[in-house]
Amino acid sequence: MRPLTEEETKIFFEKLTKYIGENVKLLIDRPDGAYCFRLHNDRVFYVSEKLLRHAVSVHRDKLLSIGTCFGKFTKTRKFRLHITALDYLAPYAQYKIWLKVTAEQQFLYGNHIMKSGLGRISESTAKYQGVVVYNMADVPLGFGVAAKATSECRHAEPMAIVCFHQADVGEYIRSEDTLFG
Repeated sequence: MRPLTEEETKIFFEKLTKYIGENVKLLIDRPDGAYCFRLHNDRVFYVSEKLLRHAVSVHRDKLLSIGTCFGKFTKTRKFRLHITALDYLAPYAQYKIWLKVTAEQQFLYGNHIMKSGLGRISESTAKYQGVVVYNMADVPLGFGVAAKATSECRHAEPMAIVCFHQADVGEYIRSEDTLFG
């Protein structure tokens, strides 16, 4: 386990900023203690510094996970956000999409969001902006990338894609063998 390099930090924070904007600072400077991001086996973990001090006594080869996995770096050094980061991204999300009840299941199966399943969308959401997806009861279901801006969504056809699927809570079941190991 090691701190992120300058290049890794840049790539990682660009991805986080896409979803939560300047609220990234709030993840690190928390009132309940100091938190940091650490890299282990190409995965980025969000961990309290208190827990990090205890983890030093565990050998690298024996350490599987520590803290919360936010995602992983691919072989091409791009960062892919995991669904395990949703609980930390949702409270700080700047742009949100709410799904109708009829579209929830389709999203949880890994499909993109169509205009017909769109309940609401945050004002001034730009095209290709990272969004957190909620159901109508304000329960976070996952995240994606807006395929159309808010203004374009109003005039789109019912079968037009308005949000590209990135991750959803259904991945805990679909990808449980690869998600954590």
